[in-house]
Amino acid sequence: MLTPDQTLDLLRYGSISVLVSAMGITSYLLAASPSRGASALGLRGMRRQRALQRGGTWATVEPFVRWLGVRVSGLVSDRMRSAIDEQLGFAGDRLGLVAEEFVALTILSTAFGSAAGLGLSYWLELGPVGVIFGPMLGAAAPWLHLSGLATERLRDISRGLPQTTDLMAMAMSAGLDFPGAVRQVVDKSSNPDDPIVDELTALLRTLSIGRTRKDALLELMRRVPTEVVKEFCSSIVQAEERGNPVAEVLQIQASTARTRRSVRAEELAAQAGVKITLPLMMVFGCVLGLVLGPALLNIVEAGQ
Repeated sequence: MLTPDQTLDLLRYGSISVLVSAMGITSYLLAASPSRGASALGLRGMRRQRALQRGGTWATVEPFVRWLGVRVSGLVSDRMRSAIDEQLGFAGDRLGLVAEEFVALTILSTAFGSAAGLGLSYWLELGPVGVIFGPMLGAAAPWLHLSGLATERLRDISRGLPQTTDLMAMAMSAGLDFPGAVRQVVDKSSNPDDPIVDELTALLRTLSIGRTRKDALLELMRRVPTEVVKEFCSSIVQAEERGNPVAEVLQIQASTARTRRSVRAEELAAQAGVKITLPLMMVFGCVLGLVLGPALLNIVEAGQ
């Protein structure tokens, strides 16, 4: 007959054995999956090679991320792959990642979050809080980072498009055609890593392989689905179909985009005045409590 302590030890060691066996089987299945090399073709392949040439942490961990991405590819459904690919495209094909590799990064981040949460729970005596929230934060961190990059990139493109449109209109007024004007803006840019320069370079690459201007602009609209870019592309497509001067259309689009941005800034400024009311009232209440609190305490003590 086993004592209660012996039963508890048996359950504990049995659980550890099952966990180790499960990890061993998972590791074996992952290791037995075939591997592949990183593709150097396409826009993502080019950006991957550029990121690897810069060195740093990504160049060190990229082979393992690629290896793990192949092995978890069976876990990625078509729907999940489509959603991740779309978000990666909005973020500018960050590091040339594909959907499977992003899932692999999420798994690594979850493992790191689990280890960090376990360590904090042990050293700071947090109990189960770190064990529960560590993996959750680790799993959410890559997607939150990617979403932030995508939002910032789309915002930068929308902000920089009016000035870029003005430059293209000036170049076309000087005698260049539309691809020549776009190439002039790209070549004269002081920041080759600017998102709008990156998208215009992709536009030129699409035109250079024989695609029509309409197809290239529609693809740009798909990659950057903001209102400013949609109006820019639609206006050029309509001007080309109707035979209107593209330079004049670009000037009108630049003026309209600047006006819309000014109106949006005024709206945000008006909303800021309303949103800041509650924090100001809270600060005023705290200051009022600090000023009147001692006086009220003195009055209460005097009454006693």
